[in-house]
Amino acid sequence: MTTNTTTTTSQDIFRKAWAVCNTFRGTIDPAQYKDYILTAMFLKYISDVWHDHYDSYEKKYGKDPERIARLMERDRFVLPMVTLTDPKTKKVLDSFRADFNSLWERRGAPNIGELIDITLRHIAEANHDRHKLDDVFKNIDFNTDRLGNPKERNGRLKTMLEDFADLDLRPSRVNEDVIGNAYIYLIERFASDAGKKAGEFYTPMAVSRLLALLANPQPGMRICDPACGSAGLLLEAATAVGNRNVSLYGQELNQSTYALALMNMFIHGFDSARIERGDSLRNPLLVENDRLLRFDIVVANPPFSLDKWGADVAEHDRFNRFWRGIPPKSKGDFAFISHMVEVALPQRGRVAVVVPHGVLFRGGAEGRIRQRLIEDNLLDAVIGLPGNLFPTTSIPVAILLFDRARERGGEREGEDDVLFVDASSQFSPAKTKNQMEETHIQHIVATVRARKGVDKFASLVTRAAIAENDYNLNIPRYVDTYEEEAQIDLAQTEREIDRLEAELAAVRVKMKQHLKELGL
Repeated sequence: MTTNTTTTTSQDIFRKAWAVCNTFRGTIDPAQYKDYILTAMFLKYISDVWHDHYDSYEKKYGKDPERIARLMERDRFVLPMVTLTDPKTKKVLDSFRADFNSLWERRGAPNIGELIDITLRHIAEANHDRHKLDDVFKNIDFNTDRLGNPKERNGRLKTMLEDFADLDLRPSRVNEDVIGNAYIYLIERFASDAGKKAGEFYTPMAVSRLLALLANPQPGMRICDPACGSAGLLLEAATAVGNRNVSLYGQELNQSTYALALMNMFIHGFDSARIERGDSLRNPLLVENDRLLRFDIVVANPPFSLDKWGADVAEHDRFNRFWRGIPPKSKGDFAFISHMVEVALPQRGRVAVVVPHGVLFRGGAEGRIRQRLIEDNLLDAVIGLPGNLFPTTSIPVAILLFDRARERGGEREGEDDVLFVDASSQFSPAKTKNQMEETHIQHIVATVRARKGVDKFASLVTRAAIAENDYNLNIPRYVDTYEEEAQIDLAQTEREIDRLEAELAAVRVKMKQHLKELGL
């Protein structure tokens, strides 16, 4: 395996990482092979970081293995030695460092899938007290028939190791942000390439950035995403702060997506982030002393209209999160909203959530919960986004902003209006889905922060006016985007018709003459 001496760029990583996918593409569903690709890249990353640190210690202290070993034990993570023995004779069969390089050297082994699994297991066990790497590698299996029969599997894994070997991810060659961005890039490509199954864990970067900026997190705040997926939205919120003085929390139900979130946090250097695996609605795990943790900022793009979300147990919720009403069992949108509002800090917490448009106007239990939230003066803004932004659906969506500083005792208690923004035109058409550009994002954010009406784009509406509309939040009720058609000059149009008819008559005469000359 060769080592590069030039700096690795974002595009280098993007091209190489996506090219590796060709090893699997066409024979295995992307929703399956994404886990192997992203785990392999993560292993390459931590291996390169470990060896980069080891080399730096050698340069500083010389080749003193014992001293360097002691220093490496204090490092951010450890890569232990693996010793394989014959179960009968106890004879040592092989010994190697649990890292990518060792696997690359053994890439032609007939049991390479098993060796990868052994390596990951040793790394997880060695770092159990430092990081949740045991959760990262818990459900991944490289020695499985999902990757084909033994011959096919070995060939694919060998090619994957060879392809990733040329990707230099050492910190001395590539910025940490570049690696993190490459990881997010891969996740985004998988979401677009794989359709719904792989897209369930992904929020487009532009939507994540918009949501994070609208939530407006500040240094020192605690930020939570109760449906965090692969943690891209949490990381965007941290980026919006401008420094690393934030605390990140999340919960995710799907095991493989939860593992992605842990890897994403690790690669971006948020080792202290608390990410739990479980169902936030049925069993919230961001709890201390049997009480829900509270947060300055709560953001989420939860599953739209989730069926069987837990309505059957909501009435007896031990945290009483659904006191404004229990949403329908077939639509969990207001269950997520209720949870997010309850875990926002009283008198100051802010909530930003992506919802389908039905949340704005559906009646029944949802209508009653929506009314209570508005009567409690918590709703701050409603922003309608363009359609076809997501890889999973083409429907237009909206962002709801809630601010608990508006409730009794908060700084904004006296404010009594809601800002409606129709941003449905803020996009650039693309091949498969629409794209929100940075100019669109900044225009929306500036409008929301200014909290002023903008002709055919934004409107400030009192709660009394919303009540007169039966608490219906459908944006066209409040933002008039109608464009009057230009008036038609009937006299001019009639003269144009006369002119065209005269020209047509002249053409017909000429055609008859030509046909007569031709004897037709």
